[in-house]
Amino acid sequence: MFILIMKILLIYPYFLEDRIHTTDISVPPIGLFYVGAMLKENGYDAQILNWHDARNSAEHIEEVLTREQPDILGFSILHANRWGAIDIATLAKKIDPHVTVVFGGIGATFLWQQLLTHFDCIDYIVLGEGEYSFLQLVQAIDSNAQFKITDIPGIAYRHRHEVRQTAQARPIEDLDRVPNPAKYFDYQHVTFTRGCPGNCSFCGSPQFWGRCVRRHSPDYFVDQLIRLNRKGISFFYFSDDTFTFNPKLVKEICQKIIAKNVNITWVAIARVNHIRPDILKWMRLAGCIQISFGIESGSEAIRLNLGKPLKTEQIINAFQMVQAHGIMSRAYFIYGSQGESAATIQASIDLIKTIKPLSIITYVLDIFPGTRIYHELLAQGRIHADIWLKRIEDLLYFEIDDSLDQETIRDYGHRLRHAFYQNLPSFVDAITLIADPELQPSHADFYSRLGLTFSHGDYADIDAIPGDKTIIAEKLFQKALTHHADHRSFLGLGMLYQQQGRQRESIRILKQGLDCFADSMDLKICQGINYMNQGRFQTALKYFKDYQDQPPVRVYIDQCRTGIETRMKV
Repeated sequence: MFILIMKILLIYPYFLEDRIHTTDISVPPIGLFYVGAMLKENGYDAQILNWHDARNSAEHIEEVLTREQPDILGFSILHANRWGAIDIATLAKKIDPHVTVVFGGIGATFLWQQLLTHFDCIDYIVLGEGEYSFLQLVQAIDSNAQFKITDIPGIAYRHRHEVRQTAQARPIEDLDRVPNPAKYFDYQHVTFTRGCPGNCSFCGSPQFWGRCVRRHSPDYFVDQLIRLNRKGISFFYFSDDTFTFNPKLVKEICQKIIAKNVNITWVAIARVNHIRPDILKWMRLAGCIQISFGIESGSEAIRLNLGKPLKTEQIINAFQMVQAHGIMSRAYFIYGSQGESAATIQASIDLIKTIKPLSIITYVLDIFPGTRIYHELLAQGRIHADIWLKRIEDLLYFEIDDSLDQETIRDYGHRLRHAFYQNLPSFVDAITLIADPELQPSHADFYSRLGLTFSHGDYADIDAIPGDKTIIAEKLFQKALTHHADHRSFLGLGMLYQQQGRQRESIRILKQGLDCFADSMDLKICQGINYMNQGRFQTALKYFKDYQDQPPVRVYIDQCRTGIETRMKV
């Protein structure tokens, strides 16, 4: 007997505006993978489509929807991509009027009334945590029988042109009950917890999750990393709002990663008041290479107004601890808040100079539904909820504050970034790592990674950074080798010397590298190029011979043979 299985496409839709850097929007929320895993675990054909960049690909979208003929479309909605979802849902309804369209995610949860009232292409909205509510909705639709939507918690729907919602779904108490998404999907963004202990006025997490932190077990989380690592994924974003909230469990996770020999690197997000030296060591040994902190402002008054009552001393101590353990420190700054002025921007610049971060991210204050600042502005009558019916991604605070204007805000952002770049070389010079024998290989890794950002990475092409960036990189690679033999440093120095025409020095450092990493293809090829540049073609071929199947190496081999033949003719 042939049984038809419902086909469900889970879509992360596109945004309206282009980004200079797409990293913030290019990755589907982890919740979409959890929902997909729940559906697959229960026998449904669920696929995830990342269409974050499909704004100008209407033909492709239509082709996929026509070919796949989905029974249900589920959209993961942030606020800024809601119009992409509406566009795709409208097209899907034209192709097949019977397809069921379900919105979910933080954006849909806080805008469910406006969305259902004004957009007929949407049939249901899953409110809040979606794994079980969406599964039950799918099962009800799949039953081909009359079902009562009111029996399913966490659903908003339309009844005779009136929008309604069912009872609130209870939070999942045991997160390990949710199927492990790594069984079915590949991804790099992982989360150990749900929720945040903070209460930032610009963040929707407190209302979406509640001000409590639920978690997986360390075994579940590490098993997820192991499954993904076996698929070839070695770099992860630990996307928890505050990964270090429970130091004991952080230590346990790190110890399990080390004990199970999971060879990965990862970055995390933390709060400066939830950081301790003992867990920093374990995090570093387990592969953590960067921790990001939301500092928001150098003004304590603005931080307090944003719901982040952090003391400047706490911020300074956290950055010192992180840097000392050989972990890259990154600071988030928000500008354009209520009370922002030239003086508060200078306070942020002064704090940047004090904490010496190795990376910063700056944002203009955005106002989104579900945040405390949004509800305060609604209550004051300064904005109206129907503003989200406009075809816009977001609402910037300065747009509704007469004391601020776009030109001033643009200047504030420029001043913050310029101050960081101008002082970055001195921040690098000021790094002092703790003298811990166990951390020496990690220290070498830290310096070499930082060196690579100046020689070939993010900072290599930024003119605002003063001085010769190759000199900074060279010093960092050399520092790395004072701590431990480091493959990246040997290669980095070899390449720098090679590019500068310092062939003898390049050959010397690469020989040292090959003494430690004899099987390194990169070191051998770089060394072969050195000898080729010196006209020592026979010697160069010895380094290339094991990699003649690699297209770039074949070119070098041909050049060497041509050089040899030319000399023979002479």
